[in-house]
Amino acid sequence: MSILIVDDNATNQLIIKTILNKAGYQDLKVFSSAHGLYQYLDIYNEDATEVTVDLILMDMMMPEIDGLEACKTILAVERYKDIPIIFVTAVGDSSKMVEAMDAGASDYVMKPINKLELLARIRSAQRLKREIDWHKERDQTMRFKLELAKKVQRNVLSQPINDENIDISAIYQPSSELAGDFYEWHQIDKQRYGIILLDVMGHGIASSLVCMYISSLLRDAITRIVDPEQVMRELNRYMQQLYKRDEILNYYFTAIYLVVDTERKTIEYVNAGHPPGEALIDGQVVELNQGCSAIGLFNNIDINKGVLRFREPVKIMLYTDGLLDVMGDEQDSKLKEMMGGWKEHQTSCPKELLNQAIKEHVNGQQKDDICLVMVTTK
Repeated sequence: MSILIVDDNATNQLIIKTILNKAGYQDLKVFSSAHGLYQYLDIYNEDATEVTVDLILMDMMMPEIDGLEACKTILAVERYKDIPIIFVTAVGDSSKMVEAMDAGASDYVMKPINKLELLARIRSAQRLKREIDWHKERDQTMRFKLELAKKVQRNVLSQPINDENIDISAIYQPSSELAGDFYEWHQIDKQRYGIILLDVMGHGIASSLVCMYISSLLRDAITRIVDPEQVMRELNRYMQQLYKRDEILNYYFTAIYLVVDTERKTIEYVNAGHPPGEALIDGQVVELNQGCSAIGLFNNIDINKGVLRFREPVKIMLYTDGLLDVMGDEQDSKLKEMMGGWKEHQTSCPKELLNQAIKEHVNGQQKDDICLVMVTTK
């Protein structure tokens, strides 16, 4: 255990060091002022490597920089904010003790020093430090796992398609949390394409795992079953397998799934409680709002499949509710503005236009993932 002793009185230094040595504590360093402590810890260098310290024993009354100021200064440094600090002081004023604890001190010992009391306080600080270190290590491991989960989730997202029939791509702007937005598409045959965008309830590892569970089923469902109504029933059946009667929480997701047939010039779709999305068909903007309730809420669902026909090349924009959240009360007008801008845009996949729209709307405040899927037939 590494202990730093800070006291301007040489006699006090010797007494404390002797007590600790006899108790088996050997890794001790002694400083006569806060300046010496600051220099050892290199607290003013933001790029400095953290010095291993398990405990600081500090005198309260010291010249130039007293213990209270030193305590606040050290604990304000990010890499040292969890070091237990015990004041060893002759000050008996209760208000000073309160001030010491408010400054961030873990404990205090009165002078003249009682050996048994000092060692008991140190053992208590040891337990506190072990607890803090355990939590820091656990949090670091959790952050690593979350980052890994984010990478895995993003790596399974579909890559853009741009062939002689269709252009399909997406813009995905994740929030800081692990969320459940997911999109996937597959070419079913020469002229048909199945496209789905879904949003699993909640955030965190649980929603991400549900999302990955559904993604493992999608390729087979899209390419084998094809029909939007039957695909949604199949996904609902799998979601029901996750449901347990003794659980308070029932997982579900909203989704919009559509099949674009570029030869027959049709769009068949089901919207399962998802933001409707917009389709620009022969100069008119149509909302994709027909469908059913969210997937996983009920054992049996009634589905009203939508069918649209087009003559000229069609543009479809699907999005998750993260986009609506950042737009606030003006979402209707802003969506129309985005769709109008896309309508006038000359390129088939105007990523720059939509990226700019997202940037303008977010303004640094994003609590949820933002995902847009763009489809343009040729």
